[in-house]
Amino acid sequence: MTTWALCGATVLTPDGPLEGYAVVVENDRIAAVVPDAEVAGGCRREALAGGVLAPGFIDVQVNGGGGVLLNDNPTVEGMAAIAEAHSRFGTTGLMPTLISDDLDVVARAIASADAAVAQGVPGVLGVHIEGPFLNPAKRGIHDADKFRRLDEEAISLLTRPGPARRMVTIAPELAPPGAIRRLSEAGVIVCGGHSLAGYEQTIGALDEGLSGFTHLFNAMTQLGSREPGMVGAALEAKHCCFGLIVDGEHVHPATLRIALAAHGHEGVMLVTDAMPSVGGAQTSFALGGRLIHVEGNACRAEDGTLAGSNLDMATAFANAVRMLRVSPSTASRMASGTPARFLGLEREVGALAAGLRADIVHLDEDLKVGRVWLGGELRQ
Repeated sequence: MTTWALCGATVLTPDGPLEGYAVVVENDRIAAVVPDAEVAGGCRREALAGGVLAPGFIDVQVNGGGGVLLNDNPTVEGMAAIAEAHSRFGTTGLMPTLISDDLDVVARAIASADAAVAQGVPGVLGVHIEGPFLNPAKRGIHDADKFRRLDEEAISLLTRPGPARRMVTIAPELAPPGAIRRLSEAGVIVCGGHSLAGYEQTIGALDEGLSGFTHLFNAMTQLGSREPGMVGAALEAKHCCFGLIVDGEHVHPATLRIALAAHGHEGVMLVTDAMPSVGGAQTSFALGGRLIHVEGNACRAEDGTLAGSNLDMATAFANAVRMLRVSPSTASRMASGTPARFLGLEREVGALAAGLRADIVHLDEDLKVGRVWLGGELRQ
């Protein structure tokens, strides 16, 4: 049995930040969070020079990383490479995300996620199928030629039993009656996005089992004076979760601050919508035959259409503190605790608390990643 303690940094816990405390790790689990003075004398100490200790980040929307795009490599190896690339930025759990594709590619991605989880591939929690059940009028960078109905064949595939967490983003206004309920009851996490659904349609979908929204504000109906739209329904529904891409490109920071003021912090998840350039060296890459250029934190097609991001979760965390004006503790809930709960994994990951897996990230005073532990193992 290996026991050691991380000391010398502010510990971000579910109850708030703790000064002068240590995180004690035993094998792959957090054994305790205790005052420094209570760390057993024989316990090995890792001294940290300030900064903060936070639970490892959990990202539910990751299209690629390390030069790999999931659509091009929907395999266990592809998912492992993406997870490895993001781990250096503090992401210890993620949902590799498939952009709209043919149903046989969807099937391969689902099978690969199940295999990755069964094999214990570090960082892979499941798979996010973003499309192809979307509205062409809100396609964004998705290839509308890949779009299809959420029919019996698709529902059967999405609800196929497996060990991995499974998310799907759909345009709820195009779903057949009862489809959202069937998916939800089978354990699939159903999100709304790339949609023309109005407020009433979205409320109906929430009543049927819709539990989240993919990159709020982007590719959906907006909040208006006479039609609240999907954004209005999401902000009103306190029980739901939604992802925010905090890169200064997808949504104006003031709009995001207004969303937090309306909805509250609970239920808000930081996501990256990351592309292969994160953790890689590309300045451009191909997506469905289109050339995508990397420009700072953003990725764009030649016509200027946003195509995911070049954002990592450590930067998203820092941006939340600086752009959204939230505390590091709140940013931690948005980057770890809430996505863990959204995925039904809050008893396993998402917080620095006794009994949970020792997925830990150390950030320095400038909120830059210092070291990352996944299951108590040093990854960086």
